[in-house]
Amino acid sequence: MTKTPDSASVKRAASTIRIGKRYRASRVDKDYDAIVIGSGIGGLATAACLSKQGKKVLVLEQHYTAGGFTHSYSRNGYEWDVGVHYIGDMGSPNTLARKIFDYITDGELKWAPMDEVYDRFYIGEDVHDLRAGKDGFRASILAAFPDEGHTIDRYMKMLGKVASGMQAYTLGKVVPTIAAPVYNRALKMLLPDYFNKTTYEVLSSLTSNQRLIAVLSGQWGDCGVPPRQSSFLIHALIAKHYMHGGYYPVGGASRIAETIIPVIQASGGDVFTYADVKEILTEQGKGKKATGVRMADGETLSAPLIISNAGALNTYEKLLPESARVHSKYQAKRPTVSPSMSHLGMYIGLKGTSEELGLPKTNFWIYPEENYDETIEAFKKDPSLPFPVVYISFPSAKDPSYATRYPGRSAIEIVAPTTFEQFEQWKDTTWGKRGEDYEALKQTLTDRMLEVLYTKLPQLRGRIDYFETSTPLSTDFFCRYSQGEIYGLTHDTERFEQSWLRPQTPVKGLWLTGQDALTCGVVGAMISGVMTSAAALGLRSVPMLRNLLTWKPGELSSNGTVQSETA
Repeated sequence: MTKTPDSASVKRAASTIRIGKRYRASRVDKDYDAIVIGSGIGGLATAACLSKQGKKVLVLEQHYTAGGFTHSYSRNGYEWDVGVHYIGDMGSPNTLARKIFDYITDGELKWAPMDEVYDRFYIGEDVHDLRAGKDGFRASILAAFPDEGHTIDRYMKMLGKVASGMQAYTLGKVVPTIAAPVYNRALKMLLPDYFNKTTYEVLSSLTSNQRLIAVLSGQWGDCGVPPRQSSFLIHALIAKHYMHGGYYPVGGASRIAETIIPVIQASGGDVFTYADVKEILTEQGKGKKATGVRMADGETLSAPLIISNAGALNTYEKLLPESARVHSKYQAKRPTVSPSMSHLGMYIGLKGTSEELGLPKTNFWIYPEENYDETIEAFKKDPSLPFPVVYISFPSAKDPSYATRYPGRSAIEIVAPTTFEQFEQWKDTTWGKRGEDYEALKQTLTDRMLEVLYTKLPQLRGRIDYFETSTPLSTDFFCRYSQGEIYGLTHDTERFEQSWLRPQTPVKGLWLTGQDALTCGVVGAMISGVMTSAAALGLRSVPMLRNLLTWKPGELSSNGTVQSETA
């Protein structure tokens, strides 16, 4: 029987995946070296890196479980992730992304590969697959466009050049503020001229074949910005990141936080949930300095380092007191950046194994046609039009432990764009109690997403046991993104020109981490955690960076704990 939960059933069906310790003022120590606001991957990575250097770090998370968009939740006998649909560069222990994950989890996080075809694009009536590996990727594109071999080769070389340039770009985020203008001017001379042009502008310089451009930019949903608006920088990073295939954490997305937290605790740190930070405290005088945080219960906590993983806009506009929240660069540049696209999330539970139901280890990207930007703009004006994209993920098929943990059950997740304006009238209502009109709108959108699912997997019609749908208001409630965005600031070309989007802030002792400090995505936010901890430690971070790049499971960490072996 297909059923959607009312507010009462949601309350009864409590989530079982709760990572972290519940906040009580009496449980908090008074001598932390750093306080991290938010337990998304950027915050956890920052805390773990600092812990590796012997720092006692306190992580404060307002949600009931740690992990931010890497958390999972369980309901009615099913489990879903909310943001970790797949991660690239995990197949080799020698990639930077894998080295960082191994470093901050002491090698405890395991990875399972997806199918060779990791992404499948349905564009109108056509189907295009992306296969893992450089040769596989090239062959899969060339099969559909046999006359475009030279274009594909040039494109792949450009991806490599952007990835190389990104190392220098990232370094520019951590050079001292006084040296940053000189460094950034030199950087512009060294980077390729297409580094921060729009994706469409770069791709159309390679080919006039619009369908090929659509296929090459078919992963635009991974940053939430269509090709005529997105920076080629983020497009190239995403495409190259997944070129060797997609991977999924064994045990589900919650294993990410679950394996990082012991590393934070090894130096005496803590990760608290239900820990709502209301304000960053500052002392006035000759320059402003962050000194601590004020909690929702009125408690004040102090530390010499305050690190915000709450997003740049939340940090500057909500958490800082008005006397400290603005500075000249921010005031001038803030109007040029905006939150990324709002989204709907649908979580489906089915009785039967993934094998029995025919669920693949391949992501589906379903587009009504190839003109992505045009369909997005039309949809914004009239949300009753077909969704510009529907993304479908199959976590129970990707995770080899799912069948053991949830025998005879499977899970599907669907993500689709929406407009915040559709839900704005309910923004001040209580989660789970938004009224019949809100629930009716959700049901209409749910039915539309289900019909898209059935067009590709018709065998699932009548097989769904449970489902629920989240809206931008749910994202705001649980993750404090007020427009229901999942990618922080929009990844357009203007965003990557913002010199103030860096770890160091004008408020002494206050640092930014997470996707706004660098780029979106689990790995982008995680690298920002390394970047922020290195910037905050200064020269003291050199041993950390050396250990990170050379670390192998089984070695001693810098705080003397024995690190476990990777399977």
